[in-house]
Amino acid sequence: MVKVKESTSEKERRRESGLDPKASPERGVFSANTHQASYPDKRLSTIIDQSRYISRDLSWLKFNERVLDQCRSSRRNLFEKLKFLAITASNLDEFFTIRVGSLYNYLDYDKERLDYSGLRERPFRATLLSKAQEFVKEQYKVFTDLKQQFKRNGFCIVNNLDSLKAEEQEEIRNYFERTLYPMLTPMVFDSFHAFPILRPQSLIFGVVTINPQSEKRARKASFIQVPQNLPRFYTIERGNELLFIPIEEIIRKHIHVLYRNVEILSANTFRITRNGDFTLDESDDMEADFIEEVRQKLKTRRTGRVVRLEIQPGFSEWLLNILTNRWDIDHYNIFEISELIDLTALWEIIKHPDFKTKLPAFPAPVLPLGIHQNEREADIFELIRQKDILLHHPYNSFEWVLRLLEDAAEDPNVLSIKMTIYRLSRHSRVTEALLKAAENGKHVSALFELKARFDEENNIREAQRLQKAGCYIVYGIGGYKTHTKLLQIVRKEGNEVRRYVHVASGNYNEDTARLYTDIGLLSANETYAQDVSEFFNAITGHSIPDAYQYLITSPRDMRQALIQLIRQEADNAKQGKPSGICIKINSLEDRIVIDELYAASQAGVPIKLIVRGICCLRPQRAGLSDNIEVRSIVGDYLEHSRLYYFHNAGDPLIYGGSADVMVRSFERRIESLFLIVDPLAKQQAIHILASCWRDNVNAYEMQEDGTYTKIMPKQGERLFNVHKEFYRVSEKAVAQARLFD
Repeated sequence: MVKVKESTSEKERRRESGLDPKASPERGVFSANTHQASYPDKRLSTIIDQSRYISRDLSWLKFNERVLDQCRSSRRNLFEKLKFLAITASNLDEFFTIRVGSLYNYLDYDKERLDYSGLRERPFRATLLSKAQEFVKEQYKVFTDLKQQFKRNGFCIVNNLDSLKAEEQEEIRNYFERTLYPMLTPMVFDSFHAFPILRPQSLIFGVVTINPQSEKRARKASFIQVPQNLPRFYTIERGNELLFIPIEEIIRKHIHVLYRNVEILSANTFRITRNGDFTLDESDDMEADFIEEVRQKLKTRRTGRVVRLEIQPGFSEWLLNILTNRWDIDHYNIFEISELIDLTALWEIIKHPDFKTKLPAFPAPVLPLGIHQNEREADIFELIRQKDILLHHPYNSFEWVLRLLEDAAEDPNVLSIKMTIYRLSRHSRVTEALLKAAENGKHVSALFELKARFDEENNIREAQRLQKAGCYIVYGIGGYKTHTKLLQIVRKEGNEVRRYVHVASGNYNEDTARLYTDIGLLSANETYAQDVSEFFNAITGHSIPDAYQYLITSPRDMRQALIQLIRQEADNAKQGKPSGICIKINSLEDRIVIDELYAASQAGVPIKLIVRGICCLRPQRAGLSDNIEVRSIVGDYLEHSRLYYFHNAGDPLIYGGSADVMVRSFERRIESLFLIVDPLAKQQAIHILASCWRDNVNAYEMQEDGTYTKIMPKQGERLFNVHKEFYRVSEKAVAQARLFD
């Protein structure tokens, strides 16, 4: 066989197309003054636009733009806007830690990766980080605009300490000497001292000094980490105004105290983000080695490779070259921040006691539909025996779930409690109820997921508390992350034994239950009970159930089951029968299911998708997805509930549960969806979906190119805000709700 040598022009074409896995990143001009990244070749945009799919990571940036858009809303006060601005900052921290970190796992180990956008890993890195640069510029533009409102709201952020009064400067000096100075440790880096391990997500001073008495006058670099266990701001009251003084400015003002008899050439603050994405390997000893492995992996988050460097203007070019060479980063990774580095610090202002009334209070929860006022204090087991109860949080209190657990812990007739745990609150009533149940001699089994990102340490601590109390604890399933939300209580009632279940989309976390929208079903239906029992036997033992009646589970069946439901709608449309699909989820990323939705659209099925965050499907593309509309709701609550509606020729099938349409949900997670069969609960689910589609306050419509447009009320149309409307739901409104004719 004759091997044809590729021409230089062909190589260039492949590089420019983004299809060459070994292509170098598009090189921009590195400006010593601004450190701004130039943008990748615009020809890459053509590849992105032609792809059938939207990039997961680029879609996520669009989601954070929608969160940032809350800061522009005229219906929100300053403190609400600062809250959303802080959320965008913490979102971006996690994005760089996990998603950009994951990308660097490919780059650093020379692994090939083809993004949904059609770009290979290196051109995609340039594109993604350039888009992130654009986002950060807009983020700080919003912050600059909001600063103009600080003074009339009773506070300001003081960066120039020379502007303080003499007595205020003295107070600051005392704070530095008594509190800050003893905590600060300069760490020099030279031929005699190793480069220090610098903490991610913390402010750091990079200091360049020389010895004026030395003939060589050689520069030296040293680093000072700003304490993370102190408030970010020192607060001074000046009449009716609060002055928030960043502690880094206090340190900067007095930093010469730490460098006696040497000359400080520069003292600049910076902040780094490290790769925190890791994959846990399976361990034979789940009770000891596995926990220790999680702990060891957590440590890598503190020492992983640097993926982002935030610096202030005027940063020492000499020191910057040291850092970029040390960490193997370039201008794409460097974010020049002209204002306050790390906007998550705004939480300190928002939560200051003087401003505790500035954030609007959420309404009190209402009774679940079907529960009457005189049943509020009724026996919880009796209520569930009478009817299925669909809970819609936070509009319905999570107290119903806690009450079930706490009553079960104390009830002498309760024999056992089994549940899955993914995330718990810091002071969890769930843990306390399980401890009480074990103390009262009940059999308690809990499957703790140790790989719940950023909650690993809390889950380890809580699981070990329960284990010491005699509970049977399973530390996850090898190779899978247990994300399903299931609870089962076994109770002796006379000569019978009855099982009560709670199946849900959200975590057993009473804190987030006030902020996230979720659904949960309380039931004594024997079919649910049998399915949940079988499922627990499968995930805690060695059982392989033949089939479930009301549950769809992953990793075994879920993707294929959803595909069959989608195909049935397509078949109905082809036969002229009524059809329709409405899905409400957090993320839509699985390419196989997306292709099935495209095929259903081409068959004539009307498809309504309510996707809060990542959406890799392109709606409204001619010949591909003409019949698919996508909306996103971003507002006062984080939309977390998952509902899957299939019109089924007028006899709808509706599932709720823990799973999004993602590869990880189908292949790498233990998930479950539950069929809603109770007529009232089923109609409630339809009402939730129909109401979300009707929202004209918090909703955004996705365009074919992946951008989003805010949905505005039409002429004469009243405002419809689901985050308010669900507090005043009536049985009549629920009964009248429709999604498709």
